[in-house]
Amino acid sequence: MDKIEIQGGNKLEGEVLISGAKNAALPFIASTILVDGKTSITNVPILMDVKSILLLLQNLGAKCELTNNHVMIDGSTINNTQADYDLVRKMRASILVLGPLVSRFGHARVSLPGGCAIGARPVDMHLKALRALGATIKIEHGYIEAKAEQLIGSEIYFDTPTVTGTENIMMAATLAEGRTVLRNAAREPEILALAEALNTMGADIHGAGTAIIHINGVKSLRPAEIYVIPDRIEAGTYMVAAAATRGDVVIKGCNPEHIGGIISKLRETGTIVDVSDNSIRVKGVEKIKSVDIKTLPYPGFPTDMQAQFMALMTIADNSSMIHETIFENRFSHANELLRMGADISISDGNYARVRGVKKLQGAQVMASDLRASASLIIAGLIAQGTTSISRVYHMDRGYDSIEKKFSQIGANIRRIRDN
Repeated sequence: MDKIEIQGGNKLEGEVLISGAKNAALPFIASTILVDGKTSITNVPILMDVKSILLLLQNLGAKCELTNNHVMIDGSTINNTQADYDLVRKMRASILVLGPLVSRFGHARVSLPGGCAIGARPVDMHLKALRALGATIKIEHGYIEAKAEQLIGSEIYFDTPTVTGTENIMMAATLAEGRTVLRNAAREPEILALAEALNTMGADIHGAGTAIIHINGVKSLRPAEIYVIPDRIEAGTYMVAAAATRGDVVIKGCNPEHIGGIISKLRETGTIVDVSDNSIRVKGVEKIKSVDIKTLPYPGFPTDMQAQFMALMTIADNSSMIHETIFENRFSHANELLRMGADISISDGNYARVRGVKKLQGAQVMASDLRASASLIIAGLIAQGTTSISRVYHMDRGYDSIEKKFSQIGANIRRIRDN
């Protein structure tokens, strides 16, 4: 397996361009199942997860062409409604094909998904909502099978906000008969982006980005051209890295409105953050102040930035408390940071006390999930000596050209390929 090797100690300086958001691109790609024709998607990040979902669509019969950061998908050739285990097991976002398949074709058989080991992310709310729309659901031999001659609009309440659940049911409801109302819906920017994309295809969706979404079903969707919004988590990762190395970095091609929680918390650390329309300049300071973090659904502080912020807090001036409320098993990176000299203690499974130390030391560490890999890169950038990170295939699922981008702003980082 490939490894990432970092010689720590360099300040990051310069400009970095943010790629399209993985968490927007994946539902965009899944939504093309609803269209009898060719859909064009631009600003697509080149990631393992993107390649995985394209392979899944190809297995369903769709024609997919990926050229640079552009994808063309022809949904008119889909002739299969089964998403096999070997394709779905690689990422949990594969569940996003369930709603579109049963909505357009009346049938879907989708393997229960896999992905990062960061706690249970049950699909119960997806299935409950599909049943409310009139689908019959059964789970056998590790597969979800959904059938419906015609989905019927309904009132649906999510017990907790679920991003993929909101996306899946919003896509399914576009072709349902009548009106669907989603209550306690997720409000992430990616939800709004998907609704806007579906509306471009001819859907009738209102309220996305709020807790209540109204969907008036239409008979069919048409091909369209879609642009993937910037990746707010990638932007946040480079922002935290700039602060941790006491650097001076301009993050270009981002949307500051999507990352207000990250900006606020960085400013609390004393970091200087200057915001313009589509860029953010982050200037680090010598004395990083400790701040407490509590992860919450959007617009709260994102769980996908918790690991990166923990790396920053390892060298802060005092003690900070990190409270993870979204997933119950998302502190696996803490053990690896301990190997580098951090002072972290975990209590009750979802609280981490981080006591700042003067320096971290390079070590051999292992990434356990996508955002943990980013945390370890940030730690490696500020550590003395060499850090070697294994299992970086997690990182390749969600960061486009990460070692190249860090190199461009002064990091001494390289990929060691497994031959």
